[in-house]
Amino acid sequence: MKFIFVTFMLVTSLFSSALWQDDYNKALELAKVQDKRVYLLIVSNSCGWCRKFENTTLKDKKILKRLNKNYILLHLVRGVDNIPLNFKTSPIPRHYFSTKNGKIIFPVVGYRDVESFNGFLDTVNERFERMKK
Repeated sequence: MKFIFVTFMLVTSLFSSALWQDDYNKALELAKVQDKRVYLLIVSNSCGWCRKFENTTLKDKKILKRLNKNYILLHLVRGVDNIPLNFKTSPIPRHYFSTKNGKIIFPVVGYRDVESFNGFLDTVNERFERMKK
């Protein structure tokens, strides 16, 4: 129980400037209501690259602003949260970008620094734009 509390406090403090969800179905409901896409980050409590991504890239104000503008943010911890079976959970960190209806458009694995992740978001947005045509 203490481990879960510490994990909760860590995640809460890491993402204080963003509204992260921890329930897939609720995230999809919000995405439909707010007409946004979904960004799902899957991590584990023992993953050093996950912590590095959370503590660096996801603390960048420009990245958070960009994510909050276009996405409902969903953070799931392997072995703690209920992760739907259609999402792979290894290796991690694992990133999924999907439509508001849950259709996965762009999955990717691994750590990204701020510059790389920002460029990656450009690529993801281009793919979403091509889908509209």
